[in-house]
Amino acid sequence: MQGVQLVVAAVLGLQQPIVVPPVAPALALDALHAGAWQDEQDPTDSLWRAARQAFDRGDYTSAANLYGDLTRRYPSSTRAGDALYWAAFALYKNDDLNQARSLLVTQQRRYPKAATLRDGNALLARVQTALAKQGDEEAARWLSIQAQPPQPPESPEVGRNAAGQACPDEDDDDDVRIAALNGLLQMDATNALPILKKVLMRRDACSAGLRRKAVFVVSQKRGAETEDILLNAARNDPDSECRQQAVFWLSQVGSDRAVAALDSILRTATDPELQDKAIFALSQIHQGRAGEILRNYAANDRSPDEAREKAIFWLGQERSPENAAFLRALYTRLTGEELKEKVIFSLSQMGGDDNGRWLMEIALNDREPVEMRKKALFWAGQTGTNLDQLVGLYDRMQNQEMKEQLIFVYSQRHEAAALDKLIRIAKTERDTELRKKAVFWLGQSHDPRAVQALMEIINQ
Repeated sequence: MQGVQLVVAAVLGLQQPIVVPPVAPALALDALHAGAWQDEQDPTDSLWRAARQAFDRGDYTSAANLYGDLTRRYPSSTRAGDALYWAAFALYKNDDLNQARSLLVTQQRRYPKAATLRDGNALLARVQTALAKQGDEEAARWLSIQAQPPQPPESPEVGRNAAGQACPDEDDDDDVRIAALNGLLQMDATNALPILKKVLMRRDACSAGLRRKAVFVVSQKRGAETEDILLNAARNDPDSECRQQAVFWLSQVGSDRAVAALDSILRTATDPELQDKAIFALSQIHQGRAGEILRNYAANDRSPDEAREKAIFWLGQERSPENAAFLRALYTRLTGEELKEKVIFSLSQMGGDDNGRWLMEIALNDREPVEMRKKALFWAGQTGTNLDQLVGLYDRMQNQEMKEQLIFVYSQRHEAAALDKLIRIAKTERDTELRKKAVFWLGQSHDPRAVQALMEIINQ
């Protein structure tokens, strides 16, 4: 009894409020304009602060004027180039696209070392796209020029460029080029798709990053040609990440051809990540043979267990009687505990009376491994199995571990009957370890009846 009382005393101690000493307030950092608060002697400081405050409150006209005034009055200051970007951004927010474009071009020409230059280039692509949609010929020409892929080096080596040097960082150029391609695709897909195909046909080592971005841009346009491009990239691109992205975006196509290609990739791929993407893509296609392919793969003993687990998981996310019946039947044929556990979890996610009854059958089956029984019992409790059934089960259960699991299941149910059962176990259970478990979980409850029960146990 002393051991149980010590546990109760400790539990009650944990329920007392903890007094936290006051903490001095920390200084807030300005994330929007990192480094904006410079030396007080900086003559641009007051203008910068006023412009920032105007921008933050949505007064974009005032913000653009103040940022522009800073650049005009202090063109050689360290903030001048960044002020042009923020002025252009404010104008963009106000739909003053022509003036925004002018300021961004000025930033590129006069302030090539500005901290916001890369953001400015990306914003310029957005501005040009918006202008091109309005019929601006200059913007349309800019998009077409920027969208053109760069010339690949001759005789490239894997991982190095033609000069034998490591690939340069092309992120800035690639980001602008991809933004331009995306804009061109939105307004003129006929001209954009051939350019994207050229990008994806490149095989020089330094083009992999650009090809990955191009796959995403292609995926944003629906149509037969889009499907052809994605299928080709999924099957033939030498870059693993590029293939994975193409497979992922095939889920948005959903045609019979796409499903057949995903089936082939799933069965023949040796790259586990590519298989994972194929499984996910098939799980997102709710028509045709996609579900059948996933079920066949999950049932195939020759498939890798980790990939089968993922197939089982995604089958559980598609709540259909067909998938539920398949998973219940599959469980009886499985030998690996991890696969069995995944089936239990997937059926619990589906919900439904049939699956709830099945979980309880597994929990009560003495021939099942105790870990599987415990997991089935836990998920049965989580998915709304009748509490009266769970409460009545404790006294009939002989297995110690299963009784411990039942105590935990009661603790996760917030009905009065579950708390009543925990109190009875804490007061009357002959097994000291089980009583301690019940006492512990009573201590996690904020119900006054739990506190009263713990006090009564201490005073016994």
